[in-house]
Amino acid sequence: MRSHDVATTGEAATTPIEEYAVLGDARSVAVVSRRGSIDWLCLPWLDSEACFAALLGTSENGRWLLTAVSADDGEVRVDRRYLGDSWVLETTYTTPTGQARVIEAMPLRDERSDIIRRIEGVSGTVTFVHEFVVRFGYGKTRPWVHREKDPDGRTVIRAVAGPDALTMHGDRLPRADNGRHLDYFDITAGDVQDLVLTWNHSWEPVPRLPDVDHELVRTEQIWAGWARTSTYDGEFDEQVRRSLLVLRLLTQDPTGGIAAAATTSLPEEIGGERNWDYRFSWLRDAALTLEALLELGFRGEGETWRQWLLRAAAGEPEHLQIMYRLDGARELPERELAHLPGYAGSRPVRVGNAAVDQHQNDVLGEVMLALDLARRAGLRADDDGWALQRHLVDSLLARWTEPDHGIWEIRGPLRHFTHSKVMCWAALDCAVRAVEDYGCTGPVEKWRAARAQVHADVLAHGWDDELRSFVQYYGAKHTDASLLQMVQVGFLPPDDPRLHGTIARIRQELADGPWVRRYLTSTGVDGLAGDEHPFLACCFWLVDALARTGDVATAHHHMEQLCAVINDVGLLAEEYDPVGHRFTGNFPQAFSHLTLVRAAHALDAARAAAAPVGAEAPTDEVAPSERGTRTREDVAAPGGAEKEPARP
Repeated sequence: MRSHDVATTGEAATTPIEEYAVLGDARSVAVVSRRGSIDWLCLPWLDSEACFAALLGTSENGRWLLTAVSADDGEVRVDRRYLGDSWVLETTYTTPTGQARVIEAMPLRDERSDIIRRIEGVSGTVTFVHEFVVRFGYGKTRPWVHREKDPDGRTVIRAVAGPDALTMHGDRLPRADNGRHLDYFDITAGDVQDLVLTWNHSWEPVPRLPDVDHELVRTEQIWAGWARTSTYDGEFDEQVRRSLLVLRLLTQDPTGGIAAAATTSLPEEIGGERNWDYRFSWLRDAALTLEALLELGFRGEGETWRQWLLRAAAGEPEHLQIMYRLDGARELPERELAHLPGYAGSRPVRVGNAAVDQHQNDVLGEVMLALDLARRAGLRADDDGWALQRHLVDSLLARWTEPDHGIWEIRGPLRHFTHSKVMCWAALDCAVRAVEDYGCTGPVEKWRAARAQVHADVLAHGWDDELRSFVQYYGAKHTDASLLQMVQVGFLPPDDPRLHGTIARIRQELADGPWVRRYLTSTGVDGLAGDEHPFLACCFWLVDALARTGDVATAHHHMEQLCAVINDVGLLAEEYDPVGHRFTGNFPQAFSHLTLVRAAHALDAARAAAAPVGAEAPTDEVAPSERGTRTREDVAAPGGAEKEPARP
């Protein structure tokens, strides 16, 4: 990095998505670039309005830049890492004149929202630039900014607009400079300077400076303590642990709502219109996240999410939504922010999500599968939880024959999507098993009959004899990567030639090696213009499906290729462009990380099962039946799971 890489206020300088890292406190997430610019931050919650929005515009839309520069346009080397299994980020800057590091974190505290940025001189002298531009209301509202004193008499910078206030404490504060605050300063070996930014309501008193030493140590320890709960001990341990941490980072305290991603409107295609707000809790994504966590020993998250679901879904079954705000609120009106030019000129910039009103029959299947796994992991079902499931299954019986928008939230015509029908079958399969295996009460004969009816319907209308594959929707002549989930849910035994034919067709039609697209956008099925890149969740689904159906060598090779594109701090976006070698879509993406976790888990299980005679291998306690062979593993939490810290 050279000094001219640091853009001045108002200048557009699009940072590749893969060059971002994140900080977080399980309430919100700060997106910070490799060059030290916090370009996206919503406070106090992940789905609040942004106060730094340069990610979707320019620095004039708000950012907090703290980075090293070099005299005479010299090189600045940047190395960064998270400290252990935490979200404490350490960035080391090496210039021709010295070396310094910045340590950043968002402390896990219930009563306030802080960002700490500590600068430490390592050797020689390093020059830093510090720019602070606050714009509330998604980069639109310029606040009233002034200096005042905190309760201990320290001078602070306070930015206020409407209900929001940001207060900056610092050993050295930047100076006002034409709508921003700016400073250049030198750090020499042994120097330590702290900056702390705190959000609170504008009518509340100026907050005190926290104990920075204590908060940095405490934050690292809490995250590391949580990560130690994981029972995974396989080849991809590093990638799995960071992915689990991403899933926990996107789980909101104290509500338990699980966000799909930390950002909005990062494009699936640079310059295109496929730009969506993912800062909400999709029942499907949240249920899949829960399954990934439960499989690796995180039982506490199972109970927290189950309680969130009961609160969010309270009401009539027909009013169940596919997504909610993180606190369970139902209103997510979609609107466009015309004042933001979009990431790399990708418009429109959207907040809210109109897909909230869509009809997606697959969602209940994922919810029921997650709750089924919770029962198998030893979480005791309560009467309210089972009553909700019964009502939802009864509602499903009345509508599974209807067309829907499908898993990919198609904005074109409603279709009879094969994946949706398969997940209806999975929901009924879980309901039957709850009665048969766990003593729950319900009309099991009716559910068995409906399960058989759905199964027969999919085989009759979702299968194409000519293609030798299941297809995207009834009557289609093309496939869909979501059909790879048929293997996971046990719709057919893993050695069934129809599953193998479908996997082969998907690889032929949608894949280039490990890179798998969701579906053929050229068919116009989604009602949108433009294209998209390989969807990382689908790439990991292919690994999972290959492993479960016996092609372990190919699955392992693909897994290695996919893990090679994870960025330097272990994060993934929604999609990957293998030609341009860059991320696209929202970031970090829960769907990508949860499917990585499950693919690693499935791959290790498949390799163990294929071990030589005499080696220990897992057993499948579920006997083959008319519901197929169940392939989601029974995973019980370890005896020490009760020691899981309260936060995160």
